[in-house]
Amino acid sequence: MHLQACRRRLSLSLLPIFFFSCAIAQKGDENPVKEFQNRIDNYLSAKKKQDITKKPTDSPGKLAQEKQQTTEKTREARPQAQRGDIFTPTVTAYFKKQIESTLHGPDGDKVRASLRHAEPLPNVRLQVNARYPRNLPLQSTPPTLLMNLPTLPKELQYRIVGSTLVLYDMSSGLVVDFIPGAVPAT
Repeated sequence: MHLQACRRRLSLSLLPIFFFSCAIAQKGDENPVKEFQNRIDNYLSAKKKQDITKKPTDSPGKLAQEKQQTTEKTREARPQAQRGDIFTPTVTAYFKKQIESTLHGPDGDKVRASLRHAEPLPNVRLQVNARYPRNLPLQSTPPTLLMNLPTLPKELQYRIVGSTLVLYDMSSGLVVDFIPGAVPAT
């Protein structure tokens, strides 16, 4: 009896330490998320300064011309863009941790199955500020995984190309940034 009471007291005394460490882990995640959001805001602000306007049209030719102009102006907004401008090392580590914990979490099997069932993609070389390869389908990101990543503004999406997490600009069709090896082999 006495041993059980000691164990109970010990486990109750360790409970605050457990919750404190969880709080620190969550609090530590605030900085990479805030940094990521600031970099996204800067990207969108630079893009907005390019005065990219779209006029309603049903003409496929005019739509293609507008898309090309949007692509060119977005590139002009970031002429020196390179990998790591948005996904800095700190942000990258956070994203990899989130993806890894999702894959090992309660819905991990569903996420891995979804990734395996996606259309296989060839090994491609992605470049920041380059168009997303035309021959590649835009793989959707499993919803369970999206729930564990920072929410994006409506202009941007996460895409997965093999094991790479891509930040994709829908209006310009450009790769904004990417994290190679972000999604472990399923």
